[in-house]
Amino acid sequence: MTLSDYKPMLKIKKLTVQYGPLPALNEVSLEVKQGEIVSLLGPNGAGKTTLLLTLSGILKTTEGRIIFKDEDITNLSPPKIVFKGIGHVPQGRHIFPTLSVIDNLLMGAYLHRNEKKEIKKDLERVDQFLPVLKERAHQRAGTLSGGEQQMLSIGRAMMGRPKLLLLDEPSLGLAPRLMDEVFATFREMNKGGLTLFIVEQEIQLTLAISNRGYLLRNGRVIKEASASALTESREVKALYLGEDAERGLK
Repeated sequence: MTLSDYKPMLKIKKLTVQYGPLPALNEVSLEVKQGEIVSLLGPNGAGKTTLLLTLSGILKTTEGRIIFKDEDITNLSPPKIVFKGIGHVPQGRHIFPTLSVIDNLLMGAYLHRNEKKEIKKDLERVDQFLPVLKERAHQRAGTLSGGEQQMLSIGRAMMGRPKLLLLDEPSLGLAPRLMDEVFATFREMNKGGLTLFIVEQEIQLTLAISNRGYLLRNGRVIKEASASALTESREVKALYLGEDAERGLK
């Protein structure tokens, strides 16, 4: 069975989200199938972070529906959405700097806090993908490097047992070598059965591991295509390389 045979895990139908009188998202529709890695591209202010915050229940919709695994989760609270199987790694990491690495990870398991044996298995799974966290288990999180803090943010989200992981600018502030390491980790997590939806400005990195992607501009989806097609598309070249560079690549 190929990915095209799977039905959508996540379906967003004509989603509109407003900040005051102005729409940040305007009738956005897209889908993510089980087992996929899907990228969401677009300029600053396009509405990418707004979409992830809405999927996580932090922002509320004005119109439209969010369907996850055949269940309508529109405007559910964040804890309920985590419990349904959606994890979120926010832009800027937002770890608890004064807590240890292990305590940060256990915060991610809060909804399952009474399942001691299962939490131990969850920690072992995180250690498998992110071994640096085991090495730093009792270190204060605020003393970690930027790359290690990003790994911790990812590990904390994984402790919620997500089926779908939302990632908002995971390369932000990382050195190129660490970017490669983080995205290689995403590929391995996907091979292990996790579905990923990634917002990212480093388009070569994210499209290299993605199956498909969407281009968002002014709160609207303006293009959907395979990752390879997006890499070569005029819209993406114009957006990320500039109009002159795009013309030179024709």
